[in-house]
Amino acid sequence: MSIKIGTASWTDTTLIQCGRFYPAGCSTSEDRLRFYASQFPLVEVDSSYYAIPSAPTAALWNTRTPPDFTFDIKAFRLFTGHQTEPKCLPKDLQTELPKTDAKYLYYRDVPAAVVDELWRRFFEVIEPLHAAGKLGAVLFQFAPWITSAPRERAHLEDCADHMRLYPTAFEFRNRSWLDEAHWEATLAFERAHGLVHVVMDAPNGVRTRASTVWETTSPDLAIVRLHGRNAETWAGSASAAERFNYDYSETELTEVATPIRALAQRAAQVHVIFNNCYEDLAQRNAAALSRMLSD
Repeated sequence: MSIKIGTASWTDTTLIQCGRFYPAGCSTSEDRLRFYASQFPLVEVDSSYYAIPSAPTAALWNTRTPPDFTFDIKAFRLFTGHQTEPKCLPKDLQTELPKTDAKYLYYRDVPAAVVDELWRRFFEVIEPLHAAGKLGAVLFQFAPWITSAPRERAHLEDCADHMRLYPTAFEFRNRSWLDEAHWEATLAFERAHGLVHVVMDAPNGVRTRASTVWETTSPDLAIVRLHGRNAETWAGSASAAERFNYDYSETELTEVATPIRALAQRAAQVHVIFNNCYEDLAQRNAAALSRMLSD
């Protein structure tokens, strides 16, 4: 049984500004990643959602972490159906985009040649980590409007086909994937495509979240992502940090520890990611759950 616990990102502005996680003098990108990797065995790269990193940057992640360190990488937002500003694409590819007054692009709006090149560059980033044994999974966090309807399902199949050589996890935000009528079919879809099911902990009674289903679809890996339970800030917050401003109590951590242990009996490894990235809340909660599970 192997459970790795970490947080989503190590460079959040509020984390750095709070001054409680990184020691004095830890002020460079290299210093912060090295220190983070001394505290946790796993991190989720969040920046790759906003823009595809450069291959040299990913190479530095590899050299600055121990051999047994693991990266989960978020897929670029265009791939997951989110609205994407043209400036988020590499500058040399922006000139290949269709002329439009629209502020945002979607996957379907981008010429096939540009899409192919974006996939190629994304693979260029993750391949060195994969070759070094440090790539845990690539996380596709699909937009809330990506439903289980046939057209959207076809897009997910396209993503799964592109990712067939790499461990890949799907997190759904639309209710139609994991509601009472569809969750079994969705898990069957993930198993058929070799995908890792993501268990999402989030506020109850809010929109833009799917149900929490504590199941595995891969014998190799299960992923649990904890977004906090702050229903008041889930929608409409000025920043992601405010949205996920939530401190899990000891009781709540105990609640999730039990099903996490159960997942670890059915998958070779479980990744637990705290995405409540406000100041050092995620780091403190991750450390507390690590102590709880080690006991």
